[in-house]
Amino acid sequence: MTEYRTAAKEAAAEFTERRSRFIGYAKPVKTEREALSFLGETRAKHWDAAHNVYAYSLREGQIRRYSDDGEPQGTAGIPTLDVLLKSGVTDVAVVVTRYFGGVLLGTGGLVRAYSHAASLALEQAGIVTMKPCLTAEVRCDYSQYGRLASLIPESGGAVDDTVFTDTVTVLFHIGESDLEPFRRKLADFTGGQRDAAVTGKKYFRIL
Repeated sequence: MTEYRTAAKEAAAEFTERRSRFIGYAKPVKTEREALSFLGETRAKHWDAAHNVYAYSLREGQIRRYSDDGEPQGTAGIPTLDVLLKSGVTDVAVVVTRYFGGVLLGTGGLVRAYSHAASLALEQAGIVTMKPCLTAEVRCDYSQYGRLASLIPESGGAVDDTVFTDTVTVLFHIGESDLEPFRRKLADFTGGQRDAAVTGKKYFRIL
């Protein structure tokens, strides 16, 4: 598992170029099925548009797909995909819808317009870095909870949830390289009474 960059959320942006309306949509996706579903939803929404150009890049299988959707070859799908590649993002799908305004833009104009629409959509979605982290939990007494809750972020982790019963169970995630230093601090703080139990591994946003 390695870090990667992706879109933070689904977003859209639009602009008009020589009477043609371009609407760019970006969405984080995990699978090709999700990417194609997003494309289908956008096509259904803009069934009356001249073109619904798309591109997506996925970590799983290193899949990269694009379509000009009727625009001259190389003027729409590839420029849209290039925006994703140059931004260094993956697990992202982009659809650019065009309502033709009656004025031909030419090859260069189309490349610039589709690139701009994709860039605007990705900018609106925001880019985040996803980092593989260990998920873990620590059970402690109520008297130890306050210090533990501050010790986790001090050690580079983040608290995900807290369960209060007769004791307190703190669920958190932390970088793999930060776990052992945290464990040492925890042992010092609790006199060796408490330890962190690793429960899994998953990606989290780096804040």
